[in-house]
Amino acid sequence: MPFHVYLLASGQHGTLYVGVTRDLARRVYEHKSKALPGFTQKYGIDRLVWYEEYPTAQEAIAREKDLKKWRRDWKIRLIEENNPLWSDLYLLLA
Repeated sequence: MPFHVYLLASGQHGTLYVGVTRDLARRVYEHKSKALPGFTQKYGIDRLVWYEEYPTAQEAIAREKDLKKWRRDWKIRLIEENNPLWSDLYLLLA
C-alpha cells in the first residue's frame, strides 16, 4: 500500500493543512468527521484539494517536510495547477 502526502483546505484560498498517511481515504474521513481533536477540527479544514503518492514512508515524509517549509503562495499554485476549482478530491477516492 502506498503512502500519500496531501493538502486539505477549509475552502478556496482558505486555511491549509499538510499531512502524510498510508490510508488516504480513511485519514480524510477522520478529518471530515472531526474524529480527532486538533488543528483541522478547530479551523474546519476538511476539503482534500491535492495529494501525491509515494512508494515508501521515507519519501512521503521527506516531501511533507518540504511542503511544510513552502510559502503559502507556492502551495496555492501547486493546488491550482491540478485542481483550479479547489474541488474536494475525496469524492474521487472511492
